[in-house]
Amino acid sequence: MTTGLKPPSSYYLELIVNFPPRPIANQAEYEATQAQINKILERSNLTEDDRAYLKILGLTIYDYEEKHEQLPILSGVELIHALLEESNLTLQDLVPVLGNESLVQAIIKGEQPLNSEYIEKLSSFFGIPGDLFLK
Repeated sequence: MTTGLKPPSSYYLELIVNFPPRPIANQAEYEATQAQINKILERSNLTEDDRAYLKILGLTIYDYEEKHEQLPILSGVELIHALLEESNLTLQDLVPVLGNESLVQAIIKGEQPLNSEYIEKLSSFFGIPGDLFLK
């Protein structure tokens, strides 16, 4: 055993034996790993061992998704909608950023194109590079 590491508990070893963490090679393994994560998360009191095991499984999920899942490239109004949803905000939250409600509505409806002034304001508000709105 490596010096400095505490030996794993019998419970942690049971977790590993019942569902050994491995690199995910296909969609079926991905879904099985997701199911295992969900099974553990359904428990009311997670132990330190549960959290450590979930972290390892989460890393395998992340690695698989990075290699196999294409994220959609969003720009313009689609990006604004996604950022609002991700930030748990509404269109009303953009009124102070852009100046008035009618302008926000016009941009969202595609009646007003995003210009450099609006992009700069949105970029600052969301904390992302302005060129993402143009891609």
